[in-house]
Amino acid sequence: MCSVRITRVFLLLSALLILSACGDNLFPSGEDKRPAIQPGSTGPAAGQKAPDFTVSDTGGNTVSLTSALASRKGIVLYFTMWCPICDSHMSHMRDKIPSFPDIGFYAVDYVSGSVADAAASASANGFAGSFTVLGDTGHLLLNNFQATMGSTVIIDSSGVIRMNEDYRDGSRLSSVLAGLP
Repeated sequence: MCSVRITRVFLLLSALLILSACGDNLFPSGEDKRPAIQPGSTGPAAGQKAPDFTVSDTGGNTVSLTSALASRKGIVLYFTMWCPICDSHMSHMRDKIPSFPDIGFYAVDYVSGSVADAAASASANGFAGSFTVLGDTGHLLLNNFQATMGSTVIIDSSGVIRMNEDYRDGSRLSSVLAGLP
């Protein structure tokens, strides 16, 4: 009986502690209070210029933002961990590649320790050849685009980010790609 009372007191105190961490805002408005994006600024958000990058792909080539955008309407960077969820997203994306021949699709492997490991992971998961795989071993892309597993970044031909969000069902991906000039 005493242990039940102690457990209840503990749960009550825990709940009060959690609620007190919310401060006086237990009912947030849902309003986005982040500062507005400054046009022409560089950063990871939609509407900003994409941060420049130079990384190696699994074919041993150097890929920069400029080279990736050369003679293309845009590029898609998909941040993968080669897990079943990412494989599902990438399979869905692979189906879209023929509809957008003037878009570059890149899988960004930020978890493998080397470019060779990234190549092996792409091959083991059946994506060698359908995507250019970038070995982000120094986390340059991951940090510059504030990405996580499943982040999908679309950059247009002028270097402006048009989308940076977690992959959902691909409908937004398709609409943004279709709207690229």
